[in-house]
Amino acid sequence: MKKLTAIALYISVSLLIVSCGSDDSFVVLPDDNGGSETEIVHSGIITANETWSSSEIHILGDKVVVDDGITLTIEPGTIIKGVEGEGSLASALIVARGGRLVAEGTSSNPIIFTSILDDIEIGQKAGSNLSETDNGLWGGLIILGKAPISADASEVQIEGIPADETYGLYGGNSSNDNSGIVRYISVRHGGTLIGEGNEINGVTLGGVGSGTIIEYVEVVGNKDDGIEWFGGSVNVSNVLVWAADDDALDVDQAYSGTINNALVLAFSGTDHALEIDGPEGTLEGSFTLSNATLIGMDDEIADFRDGARGTLTNIYVTDFVSPSADLDSNNEADGEGDVELDDDETSANYASGALTFIAWEINLAAGTTLEDVFADKADISTSGLDADIPNFATSVTAGTRTVGVDVSIFSGWTYASEKGKIVDIQ
Repeated sequence: MKKLTAIALYISVSLLIVSCGSDDSFVVLPDDNGGSETEIVHSGIITANETWSSSEIHILGDKVVVDDGITLTIEPGTIIKGVEGEGSLASALIVARGGRLVAEGTSSNPIIFTSILDDIEIGQKAGSNLSETDNGLWGGLIILGKAPISADASEVQIEGIPADETYGLYGGNSSNDNSGIVRYISVRHGGTLIGEGNEINGVTLGGVGSGTIIEYVEVVGNKDDGIEWFGGSVNVSNVLVWAADDDALDVDQAYSGTINNALVLAFSGTDHALEIDGPEGTLEGSFTLSNATLIGMDDEIADFRDGARGTLTNIYVTDFVSPSADLDSNNEADGEGDVELDDDETSANYASGALTFIAWEINLAAGTTLEDVFADKADISTSGLDADIPNFATSVTAGTRTVGVDVSIFSGWTYASEKGKIVDIQ
């Protein structure tokens, strides 16, 4: 397929329009095999039910919004590409409160969200010109719902959307709110800048309710977080985040669902495999993360802060930097390669059981002990570190883990699988 920049795309649209709807237009372009592909350019607010066919490439020309009461259906195998642009020009697919996204890919035909610069063509699962380190090339997928959040108000504006755009509101009092079905999707190369130090997550879930189905989700090469939950109660399973340039999995505002079977593949830019924040208002939710594997942290394994609450069980950690490899001016470990409890309120939650760790297995870095990894807990436990750690964490060697992710879930349909990344995970 011909590779186009955002500007070239719009020039092509203006010159080669075949048909045009209220907000969409499409063009026929040559592909690399001598045939042709139809590219449909979407823009603005979707106000009637639509289906995006897998027989065309779909272009997000800017922010495309599924409006309240509207359903967008995306067929298995569909490829969606976001144009370049920062700030107000950032491209993203946004499901507003009351809108529904039905994006049901399959293991043989996943739905792929990527950049306009990606040379992937219809029928392919990966292009050839971008890698996991190419990020910030478009926005991301944002799903907003009416489930409870813990913030300054019962409904607030999601990050990445201007305050005067009401489609950016999320939160409410419907814990079983239904924003649709998302299965077998891969979101790649996103996270464009929308403001100073503010990028879009690969997948953003704001106040999404438990009536929503989200499973088999991959995020690769995102400039900000891989997946971020802002409150809500949706359960999410079978997730893979590779090369997030901030946090891989980020929990905020009293998210109270379950994340099950998660794989984090960090790279040099990843800040934390897990960043877990507590409630920002009076609502106290508690989430569960189970059966997760965290691989390759050059920075912190996990950061729990602002009164974090939840249960993290069956967690395997491997290939991370030794906490002693990064020393501060006092020759003490400087927060790398460890699990950190960042404040007194979080520490109190750990001591009371509101924040719970169960069945962690750690493949220790050379010269590292469990005491190094969990050193922050020495100040928390009334019984001291030595008595506390064996209750939930053990040291294991590569290939002997008994907890963590079922890696086979990600074979055959993910970008990571296409690139051979998950073959040797143990």
